Amino acid sequence: MIDAVENGGSCRDVVTQLAAVTSALDKAGFAIIATAMKDCVIDPDGRSGDITTDELEKLFLSLA
Repeated sequence: MIDAVENGGSCRDVVTQLAAVTSALDKAGFAIIATAMKDCVIDPDGRSGDITTDELEKLFLSLA
């Protein structure tokens, strides 16, 4: 994207694209965590997956 600016691209377009990518990554991260949280609710001991509830909480908070 820096190359786009260096080659005369619009800064506005580059920032808009970066915002869209950031939003998409955030949504994907929340979807992954939501799925893991659902699994933890089904099996609170964490035996259904490879993540503990403590690890899940840390991951969720890292998205903030």
